Amino acid sequence: MPDISYELRGHTAYITICRPQAMNALGPEQQAEIIEVWTAFRDDPEAWVAIITGQGDRAFCAGADLKTYTPVLGRRDIYDLRQDADRPGFGGITRGLNIWKPIIAAVNGYALAGGLELALACDIRIASENAVFGCSEVQRGFHHCDGGTVRLPLIVGLGNALRMQLTGEHIGVQEALRIGLVSEVTSPDGLMPAAERYAAAIAANGPLGVRSAKESMIRSLGRALEDALRFENVLFSTLTRTEDFAEGPQAFAEKRPPVWKGR
Repeated sequence: MPDISYELRGHTAYITICRPQAMNALGPEQQAEIIEVWTAFRDDPEAWVAIITGQGDRAFCAGADLKTYTPVLGRRDIYDLRQDADRPGFGGITRGLNIWKPIIAAVNGYALAGGLELALACDIRIASENAVFGCSEVQRGFHHCDGGTVRLPLIVGLGNALRMQLTGEHIGVQEALRIGLVSEVTSPDGLMPAAERYAAAIAANGPLGVRSAKESMIRSLGRALEDALRFENVLFSTLTRTEDFAEGPQAFAEKRPPVWKGR
């Protein structure tokens, strides 16, 4: 069985980290595998939304495998190491691999270090009651390098992000909900049904419009307002030449569900 499983049901892709014995931490082999899985999701025209989770109830992902992943970094040539800035980051989607399809994180148990960064790179985070979040890197002498110090302040605010990043202390799921790190808290048994509910709501919408909306929001970060507004309009204009753009209003007028083609 692969360490990263991929299954498409309807238009929803299920991506599962299958290393419960290692708290679903990723080593170099699993890192290469998950990049392949995300690339397959990105390129599959039938895959419209993804749910990522960790096998078992102990951990979503505890980050990099400290026995196999982190030690290698200290031995690599520094010039080659610096090129990682232009390569896919930890967990595949944290940097260098743009995917405009929506991604939902179903967080069960620990989401620490790189595991937190992986969850932050998703668009919606649902957590079970046993979820725990933390920025553990500072406790080991370094800090996040795959989006943690960048995305966390955008999601929870600078003050909350600084508290988490500088202390390295874990926070529970109710605190995560309070600061906006997660959108919903469920029982462990209700986690996947809740994630699937969000996925179904997303998949019921025009897939091209959904992807364009995500791209507009993400790519507008850091842009001047005038530039961001222009970019948003360009993306919208592109949608007007798609079959789905005609289908949506026609289905509304005919009082029927739209039949999206994704083109």
